[in-house]
Amino acid sequence: MTRPRAASERFVAQLPPKLRGRMRVVHSPLLDIRPIERKIDVSGLRGLIFTSANGVSAAAPLMRNRSLPAYCVGEATTAAAEKAGWTAQMAGETAEELIATLLHQRPGSPLLHLRGEHSRGHLAERLTQLGLTVRDQAIYRQRLLPFSKEARAVMSGHLPVIAPVFSPRTARQFADLWTGQAPLWLAAISKAAAEPLDSLDFRRLKVAKRPNSEKMRLAVKKLAKHAMRVEGVGDAD
Repeated sequence: MTRPRAASERFVAQLPPKLRGRMRVVHSPLLDIRPIERKIDVSGLRGLIFTSANGVSAAAPLMRNRSLPAYCVGEATTAAAEKAGWTAQMAGETAEELIATLLHQRPGSPLLHLRGEHSRGHLAERLTQLGLTVRDQAIYRQRLLPFSKEARAVMSGHLPVIAPVFSPRTARQFADLWTGQAPLWLAAISKAAAEPLDSLDFRRLKVAKRPNSEKMRLAVKKLAKHAMRVEGVGDAD
């Protein structure tokens, strides 16, 4: 598992118990998420945009007032915003869907996109160019990490390795670091997350049908079943 530990544990816990019993879970986060202690200026704002649960977690301690509506990408981000006290709307499962929703609804603006230092898509700039004023602010850092010692040992083994990848940046780090000989089975949450993995020598790369945890769990389940049959083993890492 390449996500931060807490998110990885939640994902694994929701896999079918029978499947969990046949796999050994190796945690090797490739990103370290750290909040940036900066003041958030909400004067004049009409709403917030969250594109990840990490943004919600970083923003919550910096903002006491929860009166602004929050427009979110994905179920997990929306649930995190609601739990933190915002009135949250899931505006799509991807940034592109969120843009389409906001352009259709035309909420009051300006809006503020609270994001990580490394962000794709230039969401605020694009929405502003399309007539909806949005500014953005980085409120957390995403530091790249190496593979753990346990992960490196698994890479050099002979058992099939099933690796779910949840972001393009994590995918690039995974591709840059992978030097193993173990049979590699990959699940990517989106086409964008799959692209950096094309250079790897893998058995199969499966892209989730929708960019959410439910479809990723289904992708992992199918990969595991197929890998165990093809590789002729009873377990996978």
